[in-house]
Amino acid sequence: MSSTRDIDALIDMMAKLPGLGPRSARRAVLHLIRKRELQLAPLAGQMQRVADTARECARCGNVGTLEVCDICTDAARANGQICVVEDVADLWAMERGSAFKGRYHVLGGTLSALDQVGPEDLRIPQLLNRIGAEEISEVILALNATVDGQTTAHYIADQLENRVSLTSLAQGVPIGGELDYLDDGTISAALAARKRL
Repeated sequence: MSSTRDIDALIDMMAKLPGLGPRSARRAVLHLIRKRELQLAPLAGQMQRVADTARECARCGNVGTLEVCDICTDAARANGQICVVEDVADLWAMERGSAFKGRYHVLGGTLSALDQVGPEDLRIPQLLNRIGAEEISEVILALNATVDGQTTAHYIADQLENRVSLTSLAQGVPIGGELDYLDDGTISAALAARKRL
């Protein structure tokens, strides 16, 4: 039996996390072991609490510890707007910006013929149900600018045609972006979405 079997197993598990490879995982585990009392033990305890309590919001698909998340229960956010995102990471990114003050709907992915993901595999039916139930006046499609993301946006737009106002996020040159570093698609989208000064 190896004296480092458990440590090696922890490194292997950490290496599977997004953004960590084997070397980064090894450094992180070594750091945690050195700071066992201050970081490793509290981290292990917090991870167990999250494992025991984390769940998807029954209404929007966000992740939290209650059946309905804080955003969905906040009466101030019931302003008639729903921002549709692909996954929870996108919702969290939108919240970091603090610009959107409405509610969200997490689809759980995008339509994909190659991966055999259809509308019934996503949370599209729940979105359609929410439109009437929550008196939604505007649906903001904040899906990624990929082929699957745009296909999903078009499908949702077809389903909601003449029911609500549909908008999407602007696409184009980011603040601080330099034209020389942008791809052709981004430049084309920015040119098509130009506005008068």
